[in-house]
Amino acid sequence: MPDFPPLDSFSTLIDLAKREALGTGDVTVALTVPADMTGVGTLYQKSPGVVAGLPIVAHVCRAFDERLTVDAGWNDHEGRFADGKLTKLMSIRGPMRSILSAERTLLNFVQRMSGIATATREYVDRVAGTRAKILDTRKTLPGFRALDKYAVRAGGGHNHRIGLYDMVLVKDNHLAQLGLAGWAERLERFIRESRQANPSLPVEVEVVNVDQFASVIAMNGIDIILLDNMSVDMMRRCVEQRDALRSTVQLEASGGVTLKTVRTIAETGVDRISVGALTHSVTAMDLSLEVTA
Repeated sequence: MPDFPPLDSFSTLIDLAKREALGTGDVTVALTVPADMTGVGTLYQKSPGVVAGLPIVAHVCRAFDERLTVDAGWNDHEGRFADGKLTKLMSIRGPMRSILSAERTLLNFVQRMSGIATATREYVDRVAGTRAKILDTRKTLPGFRALDKYAVRAGGGHNHRIGLYDMVLVKDNHLAQLGLAGWAERLERFIRESRQANPSLPVEVEVVNVDQFASVIAMNGIDIILLDNMSVDMMRRCVEQRDALRSTVQLEASGGVTLKTVRTIAETGVDRISVGALTHSVTAMDLSLEVTA
């Protein structure tokens, strides 16, 4: 089970979400719900998929009202919705006004994270039996990166770099700054300098064709080569070259990967497949909070 992100990585989001929701106060519950009424809100999963984000519910509830308590029935990524039956995930107890005010905010967080985990699991299942791992990208909702990437792990995927600080990733726009003439020599020098300055950081270089790959695979100090928007045949040729050299460099496929294409890509022998759609095209899971007095 992956560790849930630390509170300081998303506490600001909860505060912002609370201010968005409440503003000057929940005028509807003030009119319809007695101040002393208590109740129970039960969180249900209503569609198939992998649940992720349940630990955040307690944090959201405390932000709205410290008197709210949470009883969890399930942990993240345990089991799946099946047979058309509602799955009870957890219960929230306390002042009824606070449960109703917190309802949409907590659902928004868990629905998004569960959608990411579910999509990730679909990709992971498609490449089962191959060497390929499914990775996310930095195409996350701004401010939500820690939560989005946790949801990928909950779905069985792996995280690519978190930000611009934890991996050296030389992409096409970086290579363009090296110029056409002598780019390979300049890149090799850059990699040597990077290794000296940041010896613990992995180094990845993006290539767009087999000729570029042949130049880059011969360089020292590279951990991963990113095969960007290559055809399946080109990826297969790159894998064959890498294996012929008995190189330990990992090969990562990226660019326009879909559920229809991911299996074919994995069967080329690449080690990693990064999928931006895991986080930038989320379909929220169908969840509901049913409240009783």
